[in-house]
This record gives sequence, C-alpha cells and structure tokens, in this order.
Amino acid sequence: MSKVVRVGIVGGGIFGQWHLKAFTQLQNEGKAELVAIADLIEEKRNQAAKDFGVKPYADYREMIEKENLDAITVVTPDSLHTNIAVTGLEMGCHVLCEKPMATTMEDCRKIKNASDKRPNQILMVDFHKRLDMYHVELERSIREGELGDIQYGYAYMEDKIVVSRDWFKSWPAGSSPFWFIGVHFVDLIRWVIKSNGKKVFATGRREKLKSLGLDFWDNITAQIVFENGATFTVDGGWTLPDGFEAIVNQGIRIIGTEGIFEIDSQDRGAGACLKGKTQQSYNLGVYSEKHTPDGKIQYGGYGIESIMEFAYHVNHVLNGGTIADLKGLYADAEDGIEDSKICIAAHMSAEAGGTVIDLDTL
Repeated sequence: MSKVVRVGIVGGGIFGQWHLKAFTQLQNEGKAELVAIADLIEEKRNQAAKDFGVKPYADYREMIEKENLDAITVVTPDSLHTNIAVTGLEMGCHVLCEKPMATTMEDCRKIKNASDKRPNQILMVDFHKRLDMYHVELERSIREGELGDIQYGYAYMEDKIVVSRDWFKSWPAGSSPFWFIGVHFVDLIRWVIKSNGKKVFATGRREKLKSLGLDFWDNITAQIVFENGATFTVDGGWTLPDGFEAIVNQGIRIIGTEGIFEIDSQDRGAGACLKGKTQQSYNLGVYSEKHTPDGKIQYGGYGIESIMEFAYHVNHVLNGGTIADLKGLYADAEDGIEDSKICIAAHMSAEAGGTVIDLDTL
C-alpha cells in the first residue's frame, strides 16, 4: 500500500486556513493525513482543532516530535519563516514554506544551506501563481518561442486597504506590499522567462497608512533588469479604497520580438452588485468550494492546488521516488533565494530614494 504524507501546519491565520482546507481535501482523497496544527495563539489552534479534527500544539517542535510527521507547512508572518523552516528540515521533515521564503539574505541562506545539506528532503516555496492556468499557458507560449525574445513587461498586484489596515495589524512591520503580494509576480516573471534578476531600481510612498498611524509602505514600484536583457516593472500596493470591487487587483503583460501576451487576473468576466454591497468581481480560479454527495466540502482553485502539489511531491519521495525526479516542478530554495534577492533590492533601493542595486552585491 502506498504511503501518504503525515503533515502538520505551523500557523493558523488567514492563509493557514487554506492549508488546513487543502490537506483536508487530500485526506478525503486518501492522499495525506492532516495530523496537527501549531500556533502560539491558543484560540487559533483550538479553533482549528475543532474545525478540522487536528491536534493543537503551542510548540511546533513538540508537534513534529510527538506526531512523527513527514512534513510541515510554514504559514507564519513573512519575517518568521526561517527558524521554523530550518528546524523542520533538521528534524527530518519535508517543508512547504509560504512565500516569500525569507526577507533577509542571511535568513534566505540559512534556509538554503539547511536544504542543501538534506538532498532527500523537499524544501518548496508556495508560489501559487505558477498554477493559474492562464499563467501556465503564458509559460508554454514563451518556452515554445511564440513570443520570440522577451524584451519587456509589466505586472501589478494591489490589495484593498482592508488587508494592510485590518487583516494584518499585528505584523505589517515585518512585511510590505512588495513582500506580501509583489513577490508573487517577481517569481512568476522569473519562472516564465527563465532568467534571474541582475539590477533593481525602485521607489515607493508612505502616506495613506502613515496617516492611519501605520508607518509602512503604501506601495513600491520596482524596475527589474534580468540577466537575459528583459526589463520588467512590478507594482505592489495595498491601499486600494474599501469600495474597490475585489480584494485583489492584478495582471501581467509581456512583450517579445514576435508577440504580446496580456492577462487581466482580476477581471475574469464575473461581476455582481448585491444587496448591501458595492460592485463585486470574482476570481474563482484561485479558490473555490462545492458540496459533494457525501456531505463534504470539496476545495479547489490554484491557491489550494499549489499546496496540494507539495503533498504529491512528498508522497512521490515517500514511495521510493527521488528529488531529482521532481526537478523543475516546484519552486525550491534556489527560487526562493532569487525571488527574495529581487525584493530585498527593491526595498533597499526604495529606502535610498531610487538607487540602482546590483544583485551580485547581495
């Protein structure tokens, strides 16, 4: 009988719920065992235990040790990934780390070094934009030469202010709109054009959130020159007004010598204005749920599927496969470090008023 991964979740916040749902779906399919959750906040871990039938722990180390886990997923605030990911690897677990892998080069290297020392354990960074079918088609068209040589492009990802102002009151000091959402498109661009960053120039503003007593970036705009010569501009912001029609506004356009490809990732053709609400648009591609005949909820969408991909990869290894078999199928520690390098440079440049940062110096 095939082995399936025994997994524990570290972090029970908003996106930790997605991890719990993804592994519940896998458990219903007989492809994983969702065993436990660790969270420092008692209310969060106990609620998850009640809702998903898992064992609650305050200490993730104790959870790993007592539950004999094969894998953990790290779903804590951006700046707190490092020690958990490294400890998980050192304790013998495969690790799925939410993006970004880490927010300093020192922390990135700690995780990569721990991963490099354990070549039979998976370290995967959850960049779910790679699984959006529109982006899959974009990657294929570039890989097969249909756009010619990529010359330049533009990507944007912007959240409503409810995200920065209300959702993450306890931790935006360790994050920014570029870390929280901009990094998604940094990774996507690297993945589709198959090139790492070379130089970064960035600017940003601190006005709206500062007026609300939150001294954090409202937005950062980075221009990235890649090693293959392509230049991309990436906007990351999280102060769109409360009345905006979606939580996220996002899209990408890429121009090559032979073609152009544009994707409006926010406006996917469904809109409504309902009682007591403003105009709403929907991205059912990222998350969906439906009831099955047996009364369970079936979770789907690329935001869920990218988490499930981790389990499929771990199951492959648990049943005799190798990490080499999986090369190129997920964002690994090398991807994590290259994505974070671009974001670190963007913040350095913005703080310095637009200085050009050579990524070789980081």
